[in-house]
Amino acid sequence: MHLLRLQKTIGYEFKRHELLTESLTHPSLAHEKGEGANHHNQRLEFLGDAVLQLVLTAHIFRLHPDQPEGKLTQLRAHLANRHTLFRRAQAVDLGKHLLLGKGEEASGGRDRLSNLADAYEALLGAIYLDGGMRAARKFILQQFKTEFSQIRQTTPRQNPKGHLQELLQSKAPANPQYHVIRESGPDHNKYFEVVVEWDGQEIGRGHGTSKKQAEAAAAESALVSLQTPQARQSSATSA
Repeated sequence: MHLLRLQKTIGYEFKRHELLTESLTHPSLAHEKGEGANHHNQRLEFLGDAVLQLVLTAHIFRLHPDQPEGKLTQLRAHLANRHTLFRRAQAVDLGKHLLLGKGEEASGGRDRLSNLADAYEALLGAIYLDGGMRAARKFILQQFKTEFSQIRQTTPRQNPKGHLQELLQSKAPANPQYHVIRESGPDHNKYFEVVVEWDGQEIGRGHGTSKKQAEAAAAESALVSLQTPQARQSSATSA
């Protein structure tokens, strides 16, 4: 019954309900039951991330015909950062429907940013497998309407890595650290995924056809995340 409510909320009815269940299953539950990698949502999250990147890239490409590649990458980072995915997950009350292990449940896993962002991408992957690219694209463009309207007024930063370093050093002397977490494609057409960490925590994630481009996108993502009301409140509390 709870899955019927979720489908009504998101405006998409699954033909293969097992895909929706898989997208909501946190690894903690699979591990608790002794099940393998195909029984939680991380594979769907991987797929959903790629679908999201493609849909956002194509839409931004059409929306900003005069912007060069680097600017388009930064604009996409505004849309695909973890805090945006977290807000989208909250908007459809996804946390209520997560399938968690007992330990993850007890530690507040339903409200954890990483769990909700991952589950949201997994949901996109499930919609893609269930209804194809047309269904996934329709869902994403509908879900991101507010973000698209806001991004029209956004001017990408010329040096997001420099801006991020200045912002963080105003809080503490530690520098942000960039790490390549995924690399794919042939040597002449590489694709990189980079995370930026600060004080042991991931604060941004970006993609690009070079490490430099992916790092800039990750920095832009971090800047967007740190400018959310939630991030400002957390920063003020810890100061």
